[in-house]
Amino acid sequence: MKVGFIGTGSMGSLLIYALIQSGALEPRQIAASNRTPSKVRQLSLRYPGLHESQSNRETVIRSNIIFLCVKPLEFKHVIDEILPVVNPNHMIVSITSPVQLRHLESSLPCKVSKVIPSVTHQVGSGASLCIHGERMTPEDRTVLEGLLSHFSKPYQVDEACTRITSDFSSCGPAFISFFLEQWIESAVKLTGIKRADACALAGEMLLGTGKLLTEGGYTPQELQARVAVPGGITAQALALLKISLDGVFDSLIHTTHDKYDEDLVKLNELFQASEINRQQY
Repeated sequence: MKVGFIGTGSMGSLLIYALIQSGALEPRQIAASNRTPSKVRQLSLRYPGLHESQSNRETVIRSNIIFLCVKPLEFKHVIDEILPVVNPNHMIVSITSPVQLRHLESSLPCKVSKVIPSVTHQVGSGASLCIHGERMTPEDRTVLEGLLSHFSKPYQVDEACTRITSDFSSCGPAFISFFLEQWIESAVKLTGIKRADACALAGEMLLGTGKLLTEGGYTPQELQARVAVPGGITAQALALLKISLDGVFDSLIHTTHDKYDEDLVKLNELFQASEINRQQY
């Protein structure tokens, strides 16, 4: 299997690391290209054997599966660039949530999927969200998800739920980290606990909580009931949080969805304009 990466920024380089670190692929099985060649050079030095493609087309030619790891508004340009060398057997995977399967399938002659990764893959954990196109056979899906399963738990989701599922799996680590950061800052300021101790305790707590929710069979509500004794300290603090956070998560979801919808409108315009041009010529 040969896997290509067009774009080696934060998520592209993370996926390359996860594939190699987990043993899913060897560096020689990976080709990568970037508009800034020095970024690919750094990867090839870090992972001897990784192929530095001189162009995005070369990455496609050398690969069976190609991950497109570019910003939403760069997609149309990249697709137009690689289109002449894409064949029906290629599998092209977008990691960008606003780019729709219909955008990809109307512009490319090959199999397409979307995979939304998470920074948690860096430690071999977390969910990778999978949304497959109509040309992906059950065997194709098994191949792609098998690759992802080396460092994550693949979840097939409906494209209509891309944004909200991404809020949890992809944005969630930042949201939870922000909550912990604020808690730790207050703890250091008010109690004198060492920051390093608070960070270590918070990290272990979060790891254990995740296991209770995934392996221990608890729901969030059941876990609260298990810890909070009626009339106790935890119950009183939970009551405070309930009041203080009222409406916060509604606003958070509106914020992420509004940005998603904004990007989607721009992408629709780009791909529709391209389709009109093709019909005219």
